[in-house]
Amino acid sequence: MFITHIDVYRFSIPMEPFTIATGTMDHAQNVFIRVHTDAGFYGVGECSAFPMIVGETQDTCLVMAKDFARLWIGKDALDISARMQQLHAAAAGNTTIKSAFDIALHDIAAKNAGLPLYQFLGGEKRVVESDITIGIDSPPTMAMKALYFKASGANILKVKLGKNAAADVERVKQIREAVGHEMRIRIDANQGWSFDDAVFALQAMGEYNVEFCEQPMRTWHDDRLPELMQLSPVKIMADESVYNHHDARKQINSGSCHYINIKMAKSGGLLEAKAIHDEAASKGIACMMGGMLESRIALSAKLHFVYASPNIKFYDMDTCMLGHLVDPCVGGVTYDGYKLNIDDAIGIGADADEGFLKGCGHFRV
Repeated sequence: MFITHIDVYRFSIPMEPFTIATGTMDHAQNVFIRVHTDAGFYGVGECSAFPMIVGETQDTCLVMAKDFARLWIGKDALDISARMQQLHAAAAGNTTIKSAFDIALHDIAAKNAGLPLYQFLGGEKRVVESDITIGIDSPPTMAMKALYFKASGANILKVKLGKNAAADVERVKQIREAVGHEMRIRIDANQGWSFDDAVFALQAMGEYNVEFCEQPMRTWHDDRLPELMQLSPVKIMADESVYNHHDARKQINSGSCHYINIKMAKSGGLLEAKAIHDEAASKGIACMMGGMLESRIALSAKLHFVYASPNIKFYDMDTCMLGHLVDPCVGGVTYDGYKLNIDDAIGIGADADEGFLKGCGHFRV
C-alpha cells in the first residue's frame, strides 16, 4: 500500500489561558495531517506543539511536516518502522511533528486490518479514569478550582507547581484542606525547582499525601535525582527527562525515578512510546499516559495505546478538557465524567470536523 499524498493543516484551537511553570498558552498550537494511500483511504494524525517543553512551535512543525511528507510519497504506508526511520534519518529531534506522522500510519494499518487500533495492537478495553489539571494560580484560587472539580465528580487532581517553592507548599496545603483526604493529589513542577527547592517543597508536602511529583527539576540536574529520591517522601515521576527508551533505561538504572510519563509529543509517536513502555515494564516501573494540548483526535490514539499497554497505570488524559473553546473532532473518545471510552470503529475512530478544517491553513504534498 503506497502513500499518494499528504494533507497538513494548521490546527489552532482557542482555549482559556493555561499556566504552568514555564509559561502560559491561550491556543493549542496543533497540527493535523491526513496521509492518503492508493487503497482509497487515509490515516489521520495530530500533534500539539508545546515550545516551552519540547522546543517545537506550530510553525516549526509545519515546516518539518512539508519535508517529512516529501520523503514518504510513493513509499509503503504499512512499513511503519521503515517510514519512521526515514524521518529520524532526515532530522534529529522534532518528536512532536513526528508523532502526528506515526499516529497516521497506525491509523492506516488498523484500518487496513479492519480493526480498532487497540485490537490491532493486541489490547483490550479497561476502565481509564483521568485526573484533571489545575493550572498555577494563587493558593485560594487553586483551592476553589479543586473544590469545583471535586463537585463535578473528579477523583484525581493534578496540580501544576514550580513557580515558587514556599508558595507551592501553600498551594498544596490549601488544596488538601479544601478537598479532604480521599481525593488523590499528584503534582507537576515542570522543571521549575532547583535541587534545594525540590528538597524543601517535597519534604514539606509529605504530610499532604501527594501521590507523586512529576519532573521536579531541570533535566540538567538529572544526576541529582538519585539523591532527591532518597530525601523525598513523595515519589518521583520522570517526564521531560524521558523522551525515548534509552532515556528510560538510564533513568531507571540510575535509580532516578519511581515512574515514567509517556507523551507522544516526546516519544515521536506510538512506536517509540511502546519501546519506553516495554523498557519500564521490564524493570517494574509503572508509566503514565500524558499529553500536551491535543484535541480528541490524538487523545483517541492515546486511549487505544493505553488499552494495549498494561504497564500504564496512571492516566493524565484531560488535555482537551483544559479550556478548549472549540471541539474540532468527529467521532473518537468520549468522556463519562472523567472516565474515557471509545467505540469500536476501525482505526483510531476519530477525524477532523470538515467545517473546522475550512478555517485552517492547509498545504498538500
